[in-house]
Amino acid sequence: MGVPVTGPGFGPRVTVDDLMASLPDEPDPLWSLIRREASVGAANEPQLASTLYASILVAESLEESLATVLANRLDAPYFQATQWAELFREVAADDPTFGVGVRADISAVMTRDPASAHAVVVVLYYKGFHALTCHRLAHWLWRRGRCSLALYLQSAVSSRFGVDIHPAAVLGQGVMMDHATGIVVGETAVVGNNVSLLHNVTLGGTGKTGGDRHPKVRDGVLIGAGASVLGNVVVGDVAGGAVVSGVPAKVVGTLRFSGGSRGMPALSMDHRESVVLASAGGGEAEKVRAEGVAVREAVESVGGDDDHEYII
Repeated sequence: MGVPVTGPGFGPRVTVDDLMASLPDEPDPLWSLIRREASVGAANEPQLASTLYASILVAESLEESLATVLANRLDAPYFQATQWAELFREVAADDPTFGVGVRADISAVMTRDPASAHAVVVVLYYKGFHALTCHRLAHWLWRRGRCSLALYLQSAVSSRFGVDIHPAAVLGQGVMMDHATGIVVGETAVVGNNVSLLHNVTLGGTGKTGGDRHPKVRDGVLIGAGASVLGNVVVGDVAGGAVVSGVPAKVVGTLRFSGGSRGMPALSMDHRESVVLASAGGGEAEKVRAEGVAVREAVESVGGDDDHEYII
């Protein structure tokens, strides 16, 4: 079929592009790849064979596999795995966007995370993906008026995975929560498609006032580790490539995107993208590569008039 299925561990790494090119006639190429990787893993590591068979190889679909994997992660004395599995089957049968979303999320991790060599590893072990998939169930429950159960699932996910997403929050497709620990997403937050969130990101409110009070994150946005975005603000609603800083936010420069990012920082995952500052001066223009230094700090450090450009 063109996709390698031999080698140590779960076999050789297969990119999303390789996958689509090698399995053009498969109705669900991602699921086919996951099953092949699981087969290789079971042969190479007998201690994992029973886990791989029970969670992947006996399942008829990716949705059924996820129901098994996540139900066992959420299993508790008073709400058992069989109950969770049935709920995951319900959402998969009722809402076609559930299956589309989880496939886009797996592909997002494979494409953007250099540590993710195998789709089967994302399905089995990645808690950011697990928390996001559980949120898709919780949001489905919330929209159907089953709010008490949705809140129970939110609490269980927070305890198991260290990720706290309110069931009412709206999350798009192709979202990656890298590492995921400490991510908090509030009730009225909206996250677009192809967004990347790193650990300890907060999309929160600013006080106890109700109503629409949480951030709205546009498509393709990358929010780095430890960032706190508070209030009913829009992230990504500026001119293409603009860099904003300060309170209130002001445009301080323009982002120069790396190749292959399609103008979306979330796709390149490059925290050191070049920025041409709109306000800098105090001498001849110089080039400085941003190595984790905040754009605001760079602006303050150069100071001066508006007659020069800096690259950071």
